[in-house]
Amino acid sequence: MNVPAWVWGVTLVALIAVLAVDLLIIGRRPHEPSMKEAGSWVAFYVGLALVFGIGVWVAAGGQAAGEFYTGWLTEYSLSVDNLFVFVIIMARFAVPRHLQQKVLLIGIVLALVMRGAFIAAGAALISQFSWVFYIFGAFLVYTAITLVRDGENDEEDFKENILIRWAKRALPLSSSFGDGRFSVVTETGKRLFTPMLIVMIAIGTTDLIFALDSIPAIFGITKEPYLVFTANVFALMGLRQLFFLLGGLLERLVYLNIGLAVVLAFIGVKLVLEALHTNSLSFINGGHGFHWAPEIPIWLSLLIILGTLAVATVASLMKSSRDRKRELISTKN
Repeated sequence: MNVPAWVWGVTLVALIAVLAVDLLIIGRRPHEPSMKEAGSWVAFYVGLALVFGIGVWVAAGGQAAGEFYTGWLTEYSLSVDNLFVFVIIMARFAVPRHLQQKVLLIGIVLALVMRGAFIAAGAALISQFSWVFYIFGAFLVYTAITLVRDGENDEEDFKENILIRWAKRALPLSSSFGDGRFSVVTETGKRLFTPMLIVMIAIGTTDLIFALDSIPAIFGITKEPYLVFTANVFALMGLRQLFFLLGGLLERLVYLNIGLAVVLAFIGVKLVLEALHTNSLSFINGGHGFHWAPEIPIWLSLLIILGTLAVATVASLMKSSRDRKRELISTKN
């Protein structure tokens, strides 16, 4: 897939314009969106991604469109998991409800910047060293095992990293969030940083960790940098509104971690199989590929990922429903 420079330019301008509108809305009127408002925005962003995929189909064919949709679905599910951590961070630092939109939007912008840098680095590595798929695949399998071992995200599991601890110790901090700015000036003329700065440090470092998982995952689906980038962007757009739309539903997705672990493990194995099939390392099979290693088609990848996430979601909601009924029965007794 050969993407001209002008297509990159138009895409970047259009995406920046959409983000600017989001920033303008929050800048003018910080508020907690209603379910109707949040639902409308989420539907708009999902529809935008679907339309974009159709455009890719028309311009580059079904294979490229399938790669975009599979990558977008994978990144979207990983982004929902990212929301769990955002919820924990905002609860931990007691971010006022009307400021949470601002925190989420800045967090999403930071995630876009970090993922953009990782995509550029990943594309450069893959173009020069095909064996990097061995490393990506092993890392994803390790991440999947870690997800299963650690279980659900919990507020007690959140640990302040060294950067957060340093900032809290070294910077003069106020006790109030104020109007959501990063600093305030006291009546005596002293400038203090607000807890909002600490929250953004926590969000930014979390985005960095999630980028380490998501970028190898998307490169396991497509090697085209344009599709990798746009799938990530569309997965992150609307995440702020999704946070308010899902609300308490996030806590009910108890098996999401297991579903994501299966998806990451599948993509990790897929990467290793592809690396074996196209092997060029001289100390492995004399630098020749293994013809027995299958190349998993994109349509099968999409079905497996979609099916896994659907099963994890339905199983989560069924378990949550059973747990609620048990609690009601025990309360009555």
